[in-house]
Amino acid sequence: QVQLVESGGGSVQAGGSLRLSCAGSGGIDRNYAMGWFRQAPGTEREFVAAIGWRGGVTDYANSVKGRFTISRENAKNTVYLQMNSLKPEDTAVYYCSAEHLYGSTWNPPLRPDYWGQGTQVTVSS
Repeated sequence: QVQLVESGGGSVQAGGSLRLSCAGSGGIDRNYAMGWFRQAPGTEREFVAAIGWRGGVTDYANSVKGRFTISRENAKNTVYLQMNSLKPEDTAVYYCSAEHLYGSTWNPPLRPDYWGQGTQVTVSS
């Protein structure tokens, strides 16, 4: 059973940085692409960033391009989201996600099969 556990959320002032981590277990390997989504109160969950197994293919929402960087450490089955130049509108619960590729090469967009429980990110002005 695939499990995803996020960490690294918190509160920061605008312009600050945070790094989120997501540790996968239960079989996360080269057959999974991974990524992040977020959901602010009263809004739908939206895509943030995604990455293939080798890290050569990444995908970002326009709203975070140039500020956020996704990466993964395959030996640890962990994906990271480095968030710089944070804005109040980045405030949301951030969810880790994984898509099972069934042996295929991943191309965007990410279509999650599994979700983490979420971690809160709050950016104050």
